[in-house]
Amino acid sequence: MHDLNQLTREVLQRGYLVTLAVQDDNGVWAADVIYIFDEDLNFYWMSKPERRHSKAIDDGHNHVAGAIAVTQGPEMPDEGLQISGVAQRVQNPSDDLLKQWMKKMQRAFDSGLGIVLDEHVWYKLVPDRIELIYQKLFEYERQRVR
Repeated sequence: MHDLNQLTREVLQRGYLVTLAVQDDNGVWAADVIYIFDEDLNFYWMSKPERRHSKAIDDGHNHVAGAIAVTQGPEMPDEGLQISGVAQRVQNPSDDLLKQWMKKMQRAFDSGLGIVLDEHVWYKLVPDRIELIYQKLFEYERQRVR
């Protein structure tokens, strides 16, 4: 028996972008955002509030979906995640979120800190469904993690 939560964390560690899908009054929209995640498999990203996906979430169109693909070429087995859940703006983000994001970006903590804090806000996605794609172990059968 495989630990699906652990496999999911490994895929998330290898990944970088989540393609976030929202729907607003003008239809569906997708945007790539750099994500981080916590121990409960909640996702976080920073975005400018005037971006279409941010506006949709802030306006209450906050049931979103996401896709993460970590496969880098046709010779590699497919790995990734499909996610859906509820997203919202984070009101008082912790410094740990920024440190984790900056580490993922491979930058020094103070490099560009003012720009990031001044122009971007944090969002959080609490998944109600996570499906793991891990071809090496499960072929093309998706594994329901949550």
